[in-house]
Amino acid sequence: MSTVPVLDTRQDMRLVPAAAACWLAALAGLLLGWWTAVAAGLASAVLAGLVLWRARGRPRAREAAAALLILGLLAAGPIAWRIRDAQRDELRVSAEQGLPAVLRVVVAERPKPVRSAGYADRQAGARSVVLAADVRTAAVDGRPVPTSGRVLLLAPVEQWASLLPGQEVAAAGRLMPPRGSDLTVAVLSVRGPPGEPSQAPWWQQAAAVLRTGLHDLCQVLPEEPAGLLPGLVLGDTSALSPRVEQEFVAAGLTHLTAVSGGNLAVVCGAVLLLLRLLRLGPRLSAAAAGACLAGFLVLVGPEPSVLRAGVMAAVALLALALGRRGSALPALAFAVCVLVVADPAMATEFGFALSVCATGGLVLLAPRWAGALVRRGIPPGFAEGLAVPLAAFLVTAPVLAGMAGSVSLVSVLTNVLAAPVVAPATVLGVLATVTGPWWPGAGNVLVHLADPEARWLITVARYGARAPGAVIAWPGGWVGGLLAAGVLVVLALAVRHRRVRVLMALLVVGGLLVFVPVRVLAPAWPPRNWAMVECDVGQGDAVVLATADPGRAVVVDTGPEPGPVDECLHRLAVDRIPLLVLSHLHADHIGGLASVFDGRAVGAIAVGPGRSPPWAWRQVAAEAARQSVPLVELNPGERLDWPGLALDVLGPRYVPARAAEQPDGTTINNSSVVLRAETPAGRILLTGDVELAAQSDLLADVGDLRAEVLKVPHHGSRYSLPSFLAAVAPRVAMVSVGAGNTYGHPSKSTIDTLAALGARVTRTDVDGDTAVVAGPAIVRRGEPRGPPRR
Repeated sequence: MSTVPVLDTRQDMRLVPAAAACWLAALAGLLLGWWTAVAAGLASAVLAGLVLWRARGRPRAREAAAALLILGLLAAGPIAWRIRDAQRDELRVSAEQGLPAVLRVVVAERPKPVRSAGYADRQAGARSVVLAADVRTAAVDGRPVPTSGRVLLLAPVEQWASLLPGQEVAAAGRLMPPRGSDLTVAVLSVRGPPGEPSQAPWWQQAAAVLRTGLHDLCQVLPEEPAGLLPGLVLGDTSALSPRVEQEFVAAGLTHLTAVSGGNLAVVCGAVLLLLRLLRLGPRLSAAAAGACLAGFLVLVGPEPSVLRAGVMAAVALLALALGRRGSALPALAFAVCVLVVADPAMATEFGFALSVCATGGLVLLAPRWAGALVRRGIPPGFAEGLAVPLAAFLVTAPVLAGMAGSVSLVSVLTNVLAAPVVAPATVLGVLATVTGPWWPGAGNVLVHLADPEARWLITVARYGARAPGAVIAWPGGWVGGLLAAGVLVVLALAVRHRRVRVLMALLVVGGLLVFVPVRVLAPAWPPRNWAMVECDVGQGDAVVLATADPGRAVVVDTGPEPGPVDECLHRLAVDRIPLLVLSHLHADHIGGLASVFDGRAVGAIAVGPGRSPPWAWRQVAAEAARQSVPLVELNPGERLDWPGLALDVLGPRYVPARAAEQPDGTTINNSSVVLRAETPAGRILLTGDVELAAQSDLLADVGDLRAEVLKVPHHGSRYSLPSFLAAVAPRVAMVSVGAGNTYGHPSKSTIDTLAALGARVTRTDVDGDTAVVAGPAIVRRGEPRGPPRR
């Protein structure tokens, strides 16, 4: 008779109250004022004293109370004092007044690029970096100011991106008040280069060489795996494709590109396994793993989650060296105590909170759930593979929901699928990093070995992000986090209590009866014989025009970011694009350009005579060269034909001289390519973002503007002539617009004018992808993408 192994899931909880009290005191002090940290610390000390007095003969309770007493006094003393100093720092007062300052600072963290909201802007390159620094001396408006606080520098990327932690530099600029609740006393907006930079410590220089070497080695890989591998190994996402980054967020895999305890466990575990195979003793093994741990921490940088995991790993290795059985929960609690006392600002770091919650879930929940699955006959390996991502998802869901304002419903499945390749990819990447500088051949081999694992992760993220309902909107901030925690509590009660389970089952059945028939009766997508689809890409444009050949279509504009236009084309089964037209070069029309090429053959990219803004033109030209696709220019009077589709180029009628340096947005909008398509559903007028002047030119120069379908100019803005809309006289008016946009699109006056003309108005923020079929008739997919990402 076989027996099922029983897993020991008991944990030592004695340090947990002290860690919680320390964290909460620091959090209260940062959010509400330093005096609340004093109050919380003293309350903890009083509670600990009462427990010590009453808990005679109970040594574990007395030990927990002693730890709580010590940490309570630390919270009431050193922690509160540091918060008070930061909140009363004289530099903070100067920052409130926006005064000019010259600071001598020591760089504390590697510079991070400031990313813009639009994909095209991000592709054009970050203009600024932000870096944390500790002030040595400060002169504000010509007078010295005593300070010892931490500042954030917002500086030009060209001169500041190469700085390393430990370098001392001079920075001149204008002070601004800090945002958020941490120990930052001011933000300095820097205009010039760093002054008199000192040499970085040798270990930081060595780490920079290794990081650069990994990026160089990854150039032999395709673009997406080459950008992902440094993120998996070092948490460096500077080369990560924005499309992949967004897919990882939607699929719940973004933690893989943030170095934390998982990376350290893989690296130290690999070292310990190798030393065990060599039959070395526990103390020597722990010392070697500790050296690798220290080197890895320097390599990846002092992020909050990394420091938390590093302190925890160091405690576990010390227990191994002393021959004592390590305990993960005391190590985690000790790490929280040490780090919050050393740097109270970590109490408000989302990365720190996510890391602690995830580790706590893996320690407390995953072993119990894995044991329960094993007792029900599931093999141990599969049981752990299910329990670990489920525990991590549940305990981090409230934090993620409050932070991002969304919840990924596919996170558990994608993490289960990703888990088998994360450790091999990390180990191979680390080995490539350390061997590449002195043995490039071996580094190249290791990078190629890590390529399949990186591709698999990208595939899992891509298909996970494409799953219907992969991400649902959720209230953000504290309210959203508490609401998510409440939902989890209800689910936990439902699992444990039969009556609650029955109630939950009735609610689920009721929901299915309400919503499933709507889904079943909804028309199939794409509809048969579709002639045009306006893709829901948020605040931007992307139009697909069908030809008589299935799978072949002309695309006009690509939306503001990668992913949505690719998903739209994927749903339409379009794999051949004879012509990709960019109406003009604003970011909300060219941002998804690169993703159109994913798995598709593109014949040419067509643009109008305009070449502004210059950075966007350079980006389009570079992408065309990279894809070996010709660039062609469209001019009024040209006609393009395919079976089942013909395009007449009607505009632009006027384009400013190319020598113009910085034309404004209205000028660029008025240089939009205007097309009239002849389709089986009738004539379709595609207007880009033309405004009043260009519409007047079309009225004057084109005799007949009539069309059954109008792609409403400029997302339905108020800059549309009623006479222009009347001349088109559309039966259907389609507005491509993002939900919750800040531009006021579409304008009520424009919508009212179209309604008065008898047009049926559709909006992608309400209707999702929208198709035109013969008639013309409208078919809505009915799944708008929701609010734009911020």
